[in-house]
Amino acid sequence: MDALELVKVNALEVAVRIWHPEAPRTVIAWHGLARHGGDFADFARELGPEWRILAPDTPGRGLSSWSSTPSCHYVYSHYMTIAAAVMDHFGLERVPWVGTSMGGLLGMLLAAEPASAARIERLVLNDVGPELAPEGLADLASYFGVPHRFLHFSELEAELRRHYTGFGIEGDDAWRRLALGSARRLPDGSWTYHFDPRIAEQFVHDTPRDTWADWAAIRCPLMVLRGRHSPLLKAESVSRMAEAQPDLVSHEVPGCGHAPMLDRRDQVAPIAAFLSESPAQATASRYENASTPWWRRLLWRRGHS
Repeated sequence: MDALELVKVNALEVAVRIWHPEAPRTVIAWHGLARHGGDFADFARELGPEWRILAPDTPGRGLSSWSSTPSCHYVYSHYMTIAAAVMDHFGLERVPWVGTSMGGLLGMLLAAEPASAARIERLVLNDVGPELAPEGLADLASYFGVPHRFLHFSELEAELRRHYTGFGIEGDDAWRRLALGSARRLPDGSWTYHFDPRIAEQFVHDTPRDTWADWAAIRCPLMVLRGRHSPLLKAESVSRMAEAQPDLVSHEVPGCGHAPMLDRRDQVAPIAAFLSESPAQATASRYENASTPWWRRLLWRRGHS
């Protein structure tokens, strides 16, 4: 990262990692359940120096505070408060949002909620949507809800390679960087992950919502990326998402499960194109796409001729 700002939100300190701090355009990038903002380093490089990337560490992760009351702080309603505070801190009335997994759901809720919808200029969901496979969610809750302890750093790295194989990470250097950014030393000299094990309590404390109703309520331009082998976001769910939001731009990422790391050009280029399009261009791209039914393309052309 190129800079770090610490934002106080009530009793917690939120670390916001920044790349290209002087860039003319800004995007917020929000990580998944047990990750942190540092995951977007390669994304920032690929997106280019014209974009300032703000990547917060959600409380309980990375450099941000841990909470003594997870039932209050490790829930989406509080994450929405934090997101608003981050936007206020940087003077952002309206901003594009790229969210991986949990970060995508957070962006979706912000874009659907009347009080915050106008602040999300456009939304990119990375391997997440309003319908998630129950078995995939259960795996996440069970894995991250218990403490992990490794005697040696090499054991932690080996476990990361096993558990995060769905990220599609390539090369020993990339895995080593992921391990360095994921490790925390314990008082007895052993190793564990950087996050608070209690973050998984959000599966218990969070209030259920009708996420399909949230999805239907969104009015900003939308894009979804899906790892081709994702255990969480099924291809049928993406089809249903497009039925509810016909202007949805979708992109499938080969060689990945949950969730694409957004660390290479072929993953970031479609996002860069989407972020740079005007709303009219985004709609045109959608309706001129060969995968769009012929009758829908015909109606769109007639309406714009």
